[in-house]
Amino acid sequence: MISEKDLTQSQNLPYEERITRIEKMIESEEEPKAFELGLLLALKMGQEIREKKPLGSTTGDIVATWSSKYPESVVEEAIAHAKQFLTNPGALAEKMKNIMLKKMSKQDDETKTDEDQSGK
Repeated sequence: MISEKDLTQSQNLPYEERITRIEKMIESEEEPKAFELGLLLALKMGQEIREKKPLGSTTGDIVATWSSKYPESVVEEAIAHAKQFLTNPGALAEKMKNIMLKKMSKQDDETKTDEDQSGK
């Protein structure tokens, strides 16, 4: 799974390297998350815009390939994430931050519970 650290590090890379890095991360996973696919799709769409290509000229093929590999719900969610990345990245960053904080809090709670149980 792509972490906040991965996203921060990728911001310092040239655009094409960001895409390659995310592609490699996704390829290494058996079942990538919709968020990860959405991130890649947003980067690819951004590349189309930078190169002044019609939107969907390359990303349409990517989504078509995903449709044969992943469940429809995952592909639809990935598209929604990509749109949010492009139209309102700040809101998505805040959402990611909240998810990460919840996960860390849950892990802390589990660790405390384990320590309490082993200390009794």
